Amino acid sequence: MELSESRSVRIITLILIFVALANNGFYQDLSAQPLIKDLGLKAEIVADNLSSPTSMAFVGSNILVLEKNGSVRPISNGMLQDEPVLRVNVQTDSERGLLGITTMNNDVFLYFTESVADGSLKNRVYRYEWNGKNLIEQALILDLPALPGPNHDGGKLLIDQPKDKSGPNLYAVIGDLNHNGVLQNIKGGGEPDDTGVIFRVNPQDGSAAKDNPFVNEDSISRYFAYGIRNSFGMAIDPVTGILWNTENGASQYDEINIVKPGFNSGWQSVMGPISLEGKGEDDLHIFPGSHYSDPVLSWNDPPALTAIEFLNSSELGDNYANNIFVGDFNAGNLYYFVPNEQRDGLKLEDFGPGLSDKVVDNAEELSEIIFGSGFGSITDIKSGPDGYLYILSYSDGRIYRISPF
Repeated sequence: MELSESRSVRIITLILIFVALANNGFYQDLSAQPLIKDLGLKAEIVADNLSSPTSMAFVGSNILVLEKNGSVRPISNGMLQDEPVLRVNVQTDSERGLLGITTMNNDVFLYFTESVADGSLKNRVYRYEWNGKNLIEQALILDLPALPGPNHDGGKLLIDQPKDKSGPNLYAVIGDLNHNGVLQNIKGGGEPDDTGVIFRVNPQDGSAAKDNPFVNEDSISRYFAYGIRNSFGMAIDPVTGILWNTENGASQYDEINIVKPGFNSGWQSVMGPISLEGKGEDDLHIFPGSHYSDPVLSWNDPPALTAIEFLNSSELGDNYANNIFVGDFNAGNLYYFVPNEQRDGLKLEDFGPGLSDKVVDNAEELSEIIFGSGFGSITDIKSGPDGYLYILSYSDGRIYRISPF
């Protein structure tokens, strides 16, 4: 592929800048920064010295960052503030802790694991009001299990704003908590118990959204999807309004899924393409109104996929607008994808024939889809009000911002 003259000049200029910085003793600092394949973009540090950050959200001109230990840390005027705007008592074994945040105007929703009065543990979603300085007026929205765990707690939250004005709706995902019931596609297993589920509820009181797929079945009326092993990422396609998520496999097949109403992701019977498991939909527990569909992409060797985000601006370039960024925890890679024309899958042909099976099988195929690397352990990705892309790193304790040079 030939480079345009302007792009060639830009690349040469960047190389000269890197050489000059290296000669002035900045090589070590540069080498420690994340690397972006697009040489017109850079990753810079927005906040540092966070303690095991799990999620973030924008509210007003502030960023609220969750630390796993129960602190909600504000970034105001571009500076991480020392004092949290809220501290909650959380249980932090394994994947428990302060896990998820989303906002709707001045309402802030938090998902965390807490001890309750009888001494047991719960994963709970609360609504708070943001008064510009603190989070106040707690209200319980979802009261969910946390045992046995201690892993597969999920915790990501999302608010949608449907174009038909039927919402807004609050989405919350919880993993299987190592349960074995019908929600894990165990035929004859235990009754629905609020595990391995994406909830879709009224954000004011936690009741089932009016157009949920199982709204006429009391025990599952708040469910939007089930059969989920564990998930650390949800995002709404801004063009179609359809939910996407990431899902962690066990020894194989992390997934990117399109989650339509009544979606059954297949766990425990299926991870990855159902044909590769030698299974069929008859092997799944099917509720009336549910359906199975294969992932739009799977990883044979799981990198522990986490956040997923549709960039909602063209500030990084028109070619990135409304396209998909995905992070992982194990390698700190940032992946980039373009939806196909129908936006019901990914445009994979640009990566070569190896991904025609919709499975990342080897290092060569992996390298094709990596957009950036060196982000530590990514736990969240958000589009900022400035139109840039923000990356939260659990291991680095940092927020990075991707922006143009």
